[in-house]
This record gives sequence, C-alpha cells and structure tokens, in this order.
Amino acid sequence: MIRPLFAAVLAGTTVLASPLCHGALAADTEPRIIDGIAAIVNGDIITYSQVRILAAPRERLLRTQYKGEELDKQIQEARHSALKDLIDRQLIVQSFRKEKFELPDHFLEEHINDIIREDFGGDRNTFIKTLQAQNYSLSEFKKNEMEKIIVSAMRSKNVKKMTTISPTKVMEYYKQHKAEFTAKEQVKVRLIMIPTHAAEGNAAAQKAIAEEILGKLADGAPFDRMAQMYSEDASRDAGGDWGWIERKTLAPELEKVAFNLPAGRVSHVIELGTNFYILKVEEKRGGGTPSFAKLRPELEKKLIQEEELRQQELWLAGLREKAYIRTF
Repeated sequence: MIRPLFAAVLAGTTVLASPLCHGALAADTEPRIIDGIAAIVNGDIITYSQVRILAAPRERLLRTQYKGEELDKQIQEARHSALKDLIDRQLIVQSFRKEKFELPDHFLEEHINDIIREDFGGDRNTFIKTLQAQNYSLSEFKKNEMEKIIVSAMRSKNVKKMTTISPTKVMEYYKQHKAEFTAKEQVKVRLIMIPTHAAEGNAAAQKAIAEEILGKLADGAPFDRMAQMYSEDASRDAGGDWGWIERKTLAPELEKVAFNLPAGRVSHVIELGTNFYILKVEEKRGGGTPSFAKLRPELEKKLIQEEELRQQELWLAGLREKAYIRTF
C-alpha cells in the first residue's frame, strides 16, 4: 500500500524529462573506463561511471570553452559537483525508504512510456537500441528514472512551495542591490587630437589650429572629416571614432567632459599634457536604474527561488548530518 501522504505528493508530481536519455542521444562515444567506487552513503555505493554519466553534458560544454590545465580543473569541479548531487540523491532515496513510502510499478511504467512517446515517437525499439548503444541497460535506466521521481516527490514534501514573499523584503533587496540593476553608463565619442609641440615653442600656433578646427565644426563641418584631415590620434582614419566607451576609458579630464556633454554636442578645446583635444559625443546610453515597480515581479520570483533553495539546503544538511558518507 502506498501511504496516503505520499500518494498526494505523487499525484501532483509532473512528468519529468529524461536528461539521461537525451544525453544518450548525443553522448560521447568514449570507451568505458574501468569502474570503481566514488562514494559510500550509509552502505550504498556510488560508482565513478555514475559520476561520469551525470557530468557528461557539462563536460562536453567545457571542452568547447577551455583547454589544457584549466580544462582539467573545470572537469574535476564538474565531477565533484556531480558526485555531491548523487550523494544527495542517495540520501533522499534512503529517506524515502526509511519513511516506508512506496512507488507503484504502474507509475514508473507510465513515466517510461511517456518518455518513449515524447522522445522516440512511440518507437520502443529505437529507445532500447539507443540505450544499448550507450552501454546502458533498461533496468539501469528505470532505476535512475525511479530515483528522480522519488527525489522530486520528496522535495515537494519537505520543501515548502512559496507563492508570495514579504513586500518589505523585496524592497530591501532592491535598495541593497540597486547598483546591480543600473545599466553601465556609456558614451559614443569621436576625438580630434592636436599635439601642442610645446617643446619646440609652437604651443600657441598649435592651439590656434585647434581653435580654427573648432570654428569649422561650429559652422557645420563634419567632425569625422575634420578628424581625418587634422587629428594625430590613432583613430584618425576612422574619423576619430572611439565607439562606445565606459568610464575610466579616457583620462579623467577627458572623461569628465565626455560624460557631461549632451549627445550631439562638441567640446571646447581641452589642453591635456602634450596635446589639445576636441571631443564630440554622438550618443549616450545607460546610467539609469529601472524602477522598483518594474523590477518587482522579477525580484519576487528570484527571492522565492532563493528561499526555496535555502529550505532545500537545510533539509539536505539534516540528512547529511545523520548519514555516514565516505568519498574516494
């Protein structure tokens, strides 16, 4: 007999996807490595092959992102995380058995049939051949799926599902993390640089050139054309275009001018070090913070998820504390 409390939980459990089966369809064709014991959880064994199967999708992604020692480090971290997840899963399954809950055979069979229908077009032979191609038996697959159903149901039973969170907490989170929601302030800048040649005593003449350029710009001369003709900055050929820049890209004196200029405006002649500069701010973006009202739904969802994860971790920590766990 299935206990009524757990029956209710199972009734509300949605059909779970089968990542292992999806993984089998795209799994690497590496030869099997000799297996071994990765961990013992209250007498139950977790093998290295179980760890590798769970970590495989993550490892495939890592191999496209990293190389050498960093790849090895990332793979070890992925396998360590997979082992931790398997240990927690074993603890949950053991708790299920300890509380004398039962999973009806027909429930698992219906779940497997749903996978075959949705992922294999109802073709059971293709499903079996896919498992065989990955050296994965049907009994292993059923055991794995059964444990995932148990884990899902036990989490539903032990982790309170939240639908609301205190408005005060949401507002406090918004205030504390306001800087994170503020888009980085950026300006799209063009620049003309005229050397002062002060060492040769030509500073006054060079400044006169800069002022003349500024006058032409005021009369409607294209900034990019003036930059190509007169600027000695590396951006000259691009018409003085520095593109979108953030704060701390330019020298502080130039940054102050650039970020204070309205879009479309040209600066005065700025003397800095051994050069004269003229800046034009073409566009501005960022710097604004979305209102609390706009962010509230997203923040509520985030805080609800965090609270549920906190409850889950407290529950799992309690299971770990009472368990004998040894890793190898």
